[in-house]
Amino acid sequence: MAEAEYVPPKVWTWNKPNGGQFANINRPIAGATHEKTLPVGRHPLQLYSLGTPNGVKVTILLEELLALGHDGAEYDAWLIRISDGDQFGSGFVALNPNSKIPALLDRSGPAPIRVFESGSILLYLAEKFGAFAPREPAARAECLSWLFWQVGSAPYLGGGFGHFYAYAPARFEYAIDRFAMEVKRQLDVLDRRLAESRYIAGPEYTIADMAIFPWYGGLVKGWLYRGQAGGGTPGSQAYDAAEFLSVHEYRNVRRWADMLLERPAVRRGRRVNRLNGEPSEQLHERHDARDFDTKTQDKIAAG
Repeated sequence: MAEAEYVPPKVWTWNKPNGGQFANINRPIAGATHEKTLPVGRHPLQLYSLGTPNGVKVTILLEELLALGHDGAEYDAWLIRISDGDQFGSGFVALNPNSKIPALLDRSGPAPIRVFESGSILLYLAEKFGAFAPREPAARAECLSWLFWQVGSAPYLGGGFGHFYAYAPARFEYAIDRFAMEVKRQLDVLDRRLAESRYIAGPEYTIADMAIFPWYGGLVKGWLYRGQAGGGTPGSQAYDAAEFLSVHEYRNVRRWADMLLERPAVRRGRRVNRLNGEPSEQLHERHDARDFDTKTQDKIAAG
């Protein structure tokens, strides 16, 4: 018997969990759910994050700044486990009222400065250190245009396609088709741009590349939305977004993603606050450059 079509009420009320992988943390109100003070380390910059695409944007930039010799970019990266609701602790909410990772606290000046939203953090750090954001007006406009393109486009990839393809409690053809079409359009936008430009914003590597790479580079590399629906229970269906979206068609995006992945700072940034993948690629917290050699999960397991 077919399920009855949902008819929206005149006024929506929150009276049951919405289902899906993140049902336990989704709610229609803001604010803290519990008291929890954020830890503070010894470095000028305190990052509270998780190794999702939005978190990786910032750790890539911080590692790139350190590689250029900007000692003031030294940072402590504290793990925020969003599935446990860490983002709703009072300390995190004070840093980011929107309760989303990443959030940054700059303690290098006379008074701490909070910065939230990943695109805002990228721009703040690029301007603070005078790196990876062009100063010439036309080049700067191009860089910022692509930076904000990513900020506006990625929700269709993550909250739209990714949710309905990989995380929703049931598969809905209309929703998957709608967002798959949009993500493929976005990939085509990037592919056409990268056919004429070495990097996203032009001949130079910028924060626009760092913003776009974890989402769309990750997609064409097969890192996003790949696994087993239903947690691998009997009868569950495997899913692979890269195959589903035929990412092999976007040769210029793949060329660009491979080029960025050759950068040591990009590879380091991908490991910070990461909770999945090979243990050698997971550095749950980063407080010193030596942590990459001594505190990844394989090293911790080996004692």
